[in-house]
Amino acid sequence: MPSASELVQSCTTVFTLPEIYFRVRDVVDDPNSTMDDLANVLKLDPAISARLLRIVNSPLYGFPKQIDTISRAVNIVGMQAINDLVTATTVGRTFSGMPIQLMDVPTFWRKSVLCALLAGKIAKSCGLEESERFFITGLLRDIGHLVLYQTIPQRAQSAFIEAGYLGAALAEVEQSNFGSDFAEVGAELIKSWGMPVQIEQAVRCQFCPNDAGEFIIYASIVNLAGVVTDYEELEPNQKPATVPFNPQAITATGFEPASLPTVLADAHAQLQDTLALVQPHALAA
Repeated sequence: MPSASELVQSCTTVFTLPEIYFRVRDVVDDPNSTMDDLANVLKLDPAISARLLRIVNSPLYGFPKQIDTISRAVNIVGMQAINDLVTATTVGRTFSGMPIQLMDVPTFWRKSVLCALLAGKIAKSCGLEESERFFITGLLRDIGHLVLYQTIPQRAQSAFIEAGYLGAALAEVEQSNFGSDFAEVGAELIKSWGMPVQIEQAVRCQFCPNDAGEFIIYASIVNLAGVVTDYEELEPNQKPATVPFNPQAITATGFEPASLPTVLADAHAQLQDTLALVQPHALAA
């Protein structure tokens, strides 16, 4: 079987992010750039600009006054937040309408957006600064499955069915069946996009956060958000009495499981609005 990197390389032309993503990232990474520089780059893509304005005026941010220009959005929200929003919208746009065999794509995006919201809210509940940045990491937690279902759809679906039948962890079944799992494949895709290493390591090490080294907090937040998302997807008769949190992730973040009902309620309250902004085609799920 091909390795995780080989699977990604076989479809990199399919999973190519648009030019606007790289232009925005270049501006954000340049210490000499200004807010005006970023606003001018965004204005080159009217579709992205319009979607960004919808996002910053959505309940996700909850600003009391309407933000009606890209320049104001950049100045109010900030460079890094705008960069993360561009990442979310360009990833969603890249895969919009893409035929992926045997995969329930609307359910995939609904879970991914829920995981993204949970990641940001769990980070905030733990007192982490710029907690909104964890939204992107949570959104990409499961991105490897888009590669698997594009490259080896029958094997990917078989692993999913087998994991459900056995009550086993999907990543473990994938490792057993074809030598890599969705976390590895997703990390390789993120690496091929040149995204920040903390995002790559968070996705790669999501099942064992201690392996992420200096990026343990990122991996731990993704782990917690992913565990809750997976738990929410189980049928009532399949759910254990409590969410099976990873002790490594709890220790690294200081997350209090008692706060989960509030975090989960907040995430669900924003799910449909956020899904409409990131991946509107998934609203049918």
